[in-house]
Amino acid sequence: MAIIGLDCATPALLFDRYAAVMPNVRSLMEGSLHGDLASITPPITVPAWACAMTGKTPGQLGIYGFRNRKDTSYQGLAITTSLAVKEPAVWDLLGEAGKRSLLIGVPPAYPVRPVEGWRVSCFLTPPSAEKYTWPEDLKAEVEEEVGEYIFDIPNFRRQGADFVLKQCHEMTTRRFQLARRLVRNKPWDLFMMVEMGLDRLHHVFWQYSDPAHPKYEPGNPFESAFEDYYRMLDSEIGSLLEALPDDAVTILMSDHGARAMTGGVCFNDWLIREDYLALTEPVSERTAIGDAPVDWGRTVAWGDGGYYGRLFLNVQGREPQGVVEPARYEETRDELARRLEAMDGPDGRPLGTRVIKPQDVYPDVQGVAPDLIVYFGDLEWRSVGTVNMEGGEIFTYENDTGPDGANHDKTGVFVLRGLPDQPTGEREGLNLVDVGPTVMKLFGVPEPEGVQGRSIL
Repeated sequence: MAIIGLDCATPALLFDRYAAVMPNVRSLMEGSLHGDLASITPPITVPAWACAMTGKTPGQLGIYGFRNRKDTSYQGLAITTSLAVKEPAVWDLLGEAGKRSLLIGVPPAYPVRPVEGWRVSCFLTPPSAEKYTWPEDLKAEVEEEVGEYIFDIPNFRRQGADFVLKQCHEMTTRRFQLARRLVRNKPWDLFMMVEMGLDRLHHVFWQYSDPAHPKYEPGNPFESAFEDYYRMLDSEIGSLLEALPDDAVTILMSDHGARAMTGGVCFNDWLIREDYLALTEPVSERTAIGDAPVDWGRTVAWGDGGYYGRLFLNVQGREPQGVVEPARYEETRDELARRLEAMDGPDGRPLGTRVIKPQDVYPDVQGVAPDLIVYFGDLEWRSVGTVNMEGGEIFTYENDTGPDGANHDKTGVFVLRGLPDQPTGEREGLNLVDVGPTVMKLFGVPEPEGVQGRSIL
């Protein structure tokens, strides 16, 4: 079985808008089972790929994004690593059954953990990392084939469009080149790769390519960036499909989609305005919430930034200086959810924000989860986690982490082909957490306890 993962591939583009320049993907879809793939809540790369390959939810994994609150102190969030995933993924189960996996760039994979087979680390790998393969001697083969291996484009939002576009193409080309070599010379049972180029392309170039984006300008120098990349990507996918065994069952999938992003909501400034967050003194410049002079003794809640907002309550007995009485926890949480969902946008009309309680969407909630998950404008707006100067605006069109034209969306893509009794046509109701159990069923390995996804076959 071969799984080709395209981080951030979205149905409106892959299946529709750029179908004409992707003949290899169109050919793969002919006679396939395919459809939109509902992502997890929230639709974030980490933990999405881990959820897909374990069949479990972010709540069960205790991973709610790239960064997670490591404890109930005020020390902020910590970057997620491969060590955070405690539940068995499909390759762990296959290894126990004596089958070998070949994994390239499947997040989260750094630091590299042993696998029955071969593994090349993912985009979380620091450029200076000395160890990024399993076994270690695989590194020599990687560098013999592609020279310097490109894991990601560091600080891609601030590198400049020309540089990022060139790197997107180069990174994708090298990853697929390596994949073609390894699928030909390693005796694998499961092959899986994840390409990050599409995600980086969407974030940096969406406003140049989408006429519906508020920042789009006709005739801009990057107007063809999407189409050119999609054409190249299709060529690389076609070459990889040719390198796979004729009898390989093949899945093409993504972890989430993408959509135009209008701007950002300054989450903590809204909380200050609404008297939920207090400072000991005004700030003179945009300041990360972890560095802001928060008066915790007068603070009910604070927020964190990213593609979605995370709201944390300051609870007595949980946080060091908690002020929300446990008996009023649900009342306070409900009040904040109502007020967030009632928030008007900069035009005075309802923003359409969606607020989610983790306990309502996960069968189990491990780790230190956000008290509320907030999709500002249902992901049309990202969450800005800084605290701005006194009297700062709630809405901004400048991202706190650098220019970004797209946000993640709730729907990815799924294509399955090559089964002996191949089901065909478009399938509705596909979910990301169904992918792992589907792979488990095809290999005949039992599902671990607690798996939430269900095989689609």
